[in-house]
Amino acid sequence: MNQLGHPADAPRNCTACERLVAFRRDNAEKFPDFFNGAVPSFGDPNAKLMVVGMAPGLKGANRTGRPFTGDYAGDTLFTGLTKAGLASGEYQKDAKDSLQLISTMIINVVRCVPPQNKPTGPEVNQCRPYLLNQLDQMKEVRVYLALGRIAHDGLLRTLGLKLKDYPFGHCAHHILPDGRHIVDSYHCSRYNTNTGRLSVPMFDDALAMCVKYMAE
Repeated sequence: MNQLGHPADAPRNCTACERLVAFRRDNAEKFPDFFNGAVPSFGDPNAKLMVVGMAPGLKGANRTGRPFTGDYAGDTLFTGLTKAGLASGEYQKDAKDSLQLISTMIINVVRCVPPQNKPTGPEVNQCRPYLLNQLDQMKEVRVYLALGRIAHDGLLRTLGLKLKDYPFGHCAHHILPDGRHIVDSYHCSRYNTNTGRLSVPMFDDALAMCVKYMAE
């Protein structure tokens, strides 16, 4: 079953952010075989867990056209999801592999790859309507897993909540006014794992929390 894409996703050739469009076009010239577009969501449309990332990686999702697919962060994320019983099949760093997510959807707060892997505040704001529409349409979601502070803050602002009421921290847990949950994790990037900020057991702990609250 193809789990790539959702009706609320941004169009592949979205033109909302001038800087991101220019960067995307530059990459299309350098890497014509890459996806080079607004990356769609990936996963179960009836998911109880929504994994919220920051933005596509240049040679990861921007190359393959699937969130977290093709770079180190994807290795950590999909291995963890499989161990937690939230993915099946074989992850081969390719959008055409046999990987399937189980009751899980992955999205990014910014759908196009940003220069230096750093989206600006206005770019997060421009992409917010797509995230908001998706949150509204996915009624079964019980838990949000925010990967990193930008994802955490972007999610809270999309939900209309105050950042000061829901401080970010690894394995921080927040109950939202509607009874849903947010679990935070440091982003599963190579930088964070190489520096020791995030270890595999730490990431597995965050996923275990998600599984626990999904069952409520």
